[in-house]
Amino acid sequence: MPITEPFEKYVAKYEKWFTRYCFAYESEIQAINFLMPEHAIGVEIGVGTGRFASALGIDIGIEPSRAMSKIAQKRGINIIGGVAEALPIKSSQFDFALMVTTICFLDNIEDSFIEAYRVIKSDGFIIIGFVDRDSRLGNDYQEYKTNNVFYKLATFYSVEEVVLLLEKAGFNNFSFAQTIFEDLDDMRGFDPIEEGYGRGSFIVIRGTKPG
Repeated sequence: MPITEPFEKYVAKYEKWFTRYCFAYESEIQAINFLMPEHAIGVEIGVGTGRFASALGIDIGIEPSRAMSKIAQKRGINIIGGVAEALPIKSSQFDFALMVTTICFLDNIEDSFIEAYRVIKSDGFIIIGFVDRDSRLGNDYQEYKTNNVFYKLATFYSVEEVVLLLEKAGFNNFSFAQTIFEDLDDMRGFDPIEEGYGRGSFIVIRGTKPG
């Protein structure tokens, strides 16, 4: 069963995070945009309230939470109800698929990557944005996860683990971007975007579906 209960019950709390940590949110947007293909049609899997899709020009989102979907629709996102492990989409439909802070809430991350591979066109991309388990923020989230209504149900992953699972699904030719180099409460502006990983807490991985 998809982890939807906290996202149905605490949608206002979810939305408040983006206001409180606006610099972190904008830094994440810029890191994703750094690896986004130009002039491409994409889908966000686990679109939530549409915060990322609307900012990145993505019109279609997959989302199991009805409460989240309603807000995303108000932001102009065309919502398809469903889960990442069984996408209600025909094969080879999109130039890229985006997943932002979604993988830690999946029932089966391997199945979700296989499904993403299926719906992406040849030479298309999967783009994953997530908090690295081995980063400063990742360590904090794990230490205090029992006190967080969202992350107490989450499974955190390292960059290496995500890459291995993407490779297993068939993706290759990986690129990396990173941002958020300090505690969220200490941010007084947008953090820079750097290639690679290992310093930042928020990591973006782009993999290619071979032609």
